[in-house]
Order: sequence, then C-alpha cells, then structure tokens
Amino acid sequence: MSDRISLHGLRVRGHHGVFDFERRDGQDFVVDVELELDLTRAAASDDVTDTVHYGELAGRLAEVIAGEPVNLIETLADRLAAVCLADARVTAATVTVHKPQAPIPLEFADVAVTVRRAR
Repeated sequence: MSDRISLHGLRVRGHHGVFDFERRDGQDFVVDVELELDLTRAAASDDVTDTVHYGELAGRLAEVIAGEPVNLIETLADRLAAVCLADARVTAATVTVHKPQAPIPLEFADVAVTVRRAR
C-alpha cells in the first residue's frame, strides 16, 4: 500500500517506566504514527468519513499514553499500534514512542522504540 497518513510529535504526559519515580512523577512521551491504508475513496469523495480522522486518532492515542502505566515503552508502542489498527481501513501501522527524559545517567538526544504491526 503506498498511501499513508502520518502524525508526528504527539506529546503527552504519562507515567510509564520501571522505576517508582517514573510512575510517581510522570514524564512526557512523544509519539509518531504512520498508517498505511487506501486513500482513493477519501480523495474522490473529499469527505472526512472516508478516511481516518487524525484528530480523533490523536485523542485515542493520548488516552492510552496518559492512561494505565506500563513498564516498557515497547508495551506502550504495541498498545498504540492496536489503537491504530482498530480502524479496519488501516492495513498496517508503524508507531514510534520517544522517551526524551529517560533515566539515563549520560547525555543523550533521544530514546525510542518503533514497532510495525500489520493485518
């Protein structure tokens, strides 16, 4: 499938991590998603109901990020991919979860996990 919808830089505060202070204090997570789907119908109809409404998708993703804590961003990424695939029109989803405030005692630019899930 060559058609894609991308949402990059969704920043939401969550309480994920293996350390107690991460669960207690929380931190920002930044999420990028790329959906693969056929956009032919939406392009022809010019109707938002014929595509994935990226504003609504962002809201559902934010609920998961701000919701029930998990230990690993791998688990979080998998849950976010499931949200993307809940729309039957989406054939595959690539999700990257960035944890820019990860508790690493060295200087770093980013830590991220990327998963791709397909039907």
